[in-house]
Amino acid sequence: MGLHPLEFSECYLDSPVFREKIKAHEAELDKTNRFIKELYKDGKNLINATKQLALAQRKFAQSLGEFQFEYIGDAKTDDERCIGECGAITTYSWVVLPMRNITETLMKPLEKFRKEQLGSAKAERKKYEKETEKYYSSLEKLLNMSAKKKEPQLQEADSQVESIRQHFQEESLDYVCKLQEIQERKKFDCVEPMLAFFQTVFTFYHQGFELANDFNHYKKALQINIQNTRSRFEGTRVEVFELMKRIREVPQEYRQTSPISSEGYLYVQEKRPPPFGSSWVKRYCTFVKEQKILHMVTFDHRSGGKMGETESVTLKSCVRKTTDMLDRRFCLDIEITDRPGTVLTVQSLSEDDHKFWIHAMGGKEPVIDAQLDDVGLSFVKNAINAIETRGINDQGLYRVVGVSSKVQKLLSLMIEGGSPESRSQAIHCLVHKLPEMNRLVLGLLMKHLATVAAHSKLNLMTVANLGVVFGPTLMRPQEDTVAAIMDLKFQNIVVEILIEQHEKVTRKACLKPTAKRTAETFLQCWQWDCSVTF
Repeated sequence: MGLHPLEFSECYLDSPVFREKIKAHEAELDKTNRFIKELYKDGKNLINATKQLALAQRKFAQSLGEFQFEYIGDAKTDDERCIGECGAITTYSWVVLPMRNITETLMKPLEKFRKEQLGSAKAERKKYEKETEKYYSSLEKLLNMSAKKKEPQLQEADSQVESIRQHFQEESLDYVCKLQEIQERKKFDCVEPMLAFFQTVFTFYHQGFELANDFNHYKKALQINIQNTRSRFEGTRVEVFELMKRIREVPQEYRQTSPISSEGYLYVQEKRPPPFGSSWVKRYCTFVKEQKILHMVTFDHRSGGKMGETESVTLKSCVRKTTDMLDRRFCLDIEITDRPGTVLTVQSLSEDDHKFWIHAMGGKEPVIDAQLDDVGLSFVKNAINAIETRGINDQGLYRVVGVSSKVQKLLSLMIEGGSPESRSQAIHCLVHKLPEMNRLVLGLLMKHLATVAAHSKLNLMTVANLGVVFGPTLMRPQEDTVAAIMDLKFQNIVVEILIEQHEKVTRKACLKPTAKRTAETFLQCWQWDCSVTF
């Protein structure tokens, strides 16, 4: 499992899980920084310690061989897998290295990347932590303000905190974007100097020609991998910036909500025996609507982002608490069934957040009833029919949830353990699930694109380039997220297979009966919707 994508919408929720994801990205960049500094140090040893050259070179090669990239998402493309194994280049380097070339071709570019890219990430991190502290401090000050103050004073205080909140969220968006950009950029900015360095090595020595001939096939393949990765980076970078722009314009539309649960921060009043009074503790709360269970996790960013224990209570009722009863705004009284007669008082972060929690917990705020249309009725009928046809005898139907490890195993079988032949078989059966006319249109289009690719020496439109163009068109993502943008590379690969195997894929029958289950799994993994695609 690689690094999780950082969704821009999570910048506005700022959940503990989101903070954990950011910490994982920061740790990966710190590891990269340490790796480059160690590599730079080893290179200096090679330049200065000529008497111990062989030993220094062995340590240098070992540092390269042991380093591995962590990738965003659950799976890697063939290009990323090849780049990740770039440490294998060291097998070609067991000769004395030219001291003049190591500095110019390897050490300086890596040190430049460390100072410019990783250095800018550290600067952004400091700004992000500073804005985090500023926002939550001002928020606590606002929430502690007496409700008996004059309305202009309250409005002014609300306006100031809202301005600080917007600035904090914008800084969060920029920091998340910067983290993911550097994670993708290092794939070629770190590997390309290594490739250039070793190429220089092999042409410099007496044994260079023989080594270069052995290395040539790997060099060409890695050059293609790097170029493909760079091209995908440029494409996804534009998409990421567009998504960030849209979220920045209307952040409220991208707040992560679910029909199953609602989540966010609440300040919970903890009453103590006299004369100690009470205190307010910030907790990240998740309310499961069907069971009416409220899960509360103590979390304070000033404690190093350490998560406390989870407390769960069952909701009986939720009532707005007026300022006549408590000199704090945005408060709710929650009656719980676990301890009869016990009322839990919580404070939301703003008026909008107050309405959000009242609506989620079934309080007295007005609720707009949703109307069921024909599309919804048809969807329910189709869903029931599918379950009764294929899964009515499954034990624990509706009660037993999917096992994450099994889902990952299915993805691993399809993406990691599948051979090129099994991939084409899966796509073959998947294509034949399309309506007849849709399949014919797909066959005509793929045959045409294969003809275009056959003239790539002149038009420069290779199969890979055509995959980049037609992948997002033929396989649109179902949701507008960073994770969906990161999966563009897999869409391109599917289209490449369709072009290269168009004659085989468009035959009337599937290649093998055993491919049926693979195609079903593939359909779920790629989320192919023929009604939308064609």
